[in-house]
Amino acid sequence: MADAAPLGDTPPGFRSGFVGLVGKPNVGKSTILNAYLDRKVSIISSKPQTTRQRILGVLTRDNAQVVFLDSPGWHEPKDVMGRYMLTSARNVMEEADVLVVVLDATTGIEQEDEWVFDQVRKLGHPVLLALNKADAVKKPLMLPLLEQCAAMNLFADLIPMSALRGENLDELLKQIIARLPEGPRWYEAHQLTDQPTEQVIREFIREAALQATRQEVPHSVAVRLDEMTEKERITVIRATILVEREGQKAIIIGKGGLMLKHIGVQARLELERWLGRRVFLELWVKVIGPWRQDSAMLRELGYEG
Repeated sequence: MADAAPLGDTPPGFRSGFVGLVGKPNVGKSTILNAYLDRKVSIISSKPQTTRQRILGVLTRDNAQVVFLDSPGWHEPKDVMGRYMLTSARNVMEEADVLVVVLDATTGIEQEDEWVFDQVRKLGHPVLLALNKADAVKKPLMLPLLEQCAAMNLFADLIPMSALRGENLDELLKQIIARLPEGPRWYEAHQLTDQPTEQVIREFIREAALQATRQEVPHSVAVRLDEMTEKERITVIRATILVEREGQKAIIIGKGGLMLKHIGVQARLELERWLGRRVFLELWVKVIGPWRQDSAMLRELGYEG
């Protein structure tokens, strides 16, 4: 990684490197990352394409430092935003020392999974397959899927697991570390992510909006941070939820402002956990038109450039 430099001395045999979490949308890549770090650094929701950019998470152990790179789900882009997300996913694949392809065991192999497999074949990195949500699949159905994946001769190992339940996370981590090169720490042992606080704030607000609203709203939502002021006992945050159409604004606000109030409460709770102090959060909603097609707006919102 161009923005990371080796830090300090490490014991003999210490392994370190960058691990790309890749796969189609909604397979649980962010849930895996958060489970390993025991803290939310990548937002999650039931909506596809929740992750829009590379999210870095650092797991430091006595014998290794694993730098996870969570990536947007592999999909067919329909706008400038989608193309940016796909570029982010490709960059993660190219930057990683080890790739973990995450497959939803409940759906089996779909077209978008095939696209991911095709990209991975071109790179030559060590590749592990994490069959996530395996707890929701009966064994007689899991065995044919394992055989199908093994027959590709693409994966160094196949690990059925459940990130939500914490099942087989230790085995996946063991397999990852075994394939990392020996090397130094790239980040301080206490550091969990390289995300600026401003980005974390925007993402937690967006997550609350995603989890609260209907299917037609999520992809159109972005968040602009207008103010963050640190006071003696409280952090004051003012932000604007941006949408493309008036109807989406009405959904976000809700009857009598109840939906916006609910979003604000959920986001505030997450922010207080992250910042470790009280937060006053004030939210507005604004219609800005088709921002996902506007490269300049994407750069302003931190997605490009």
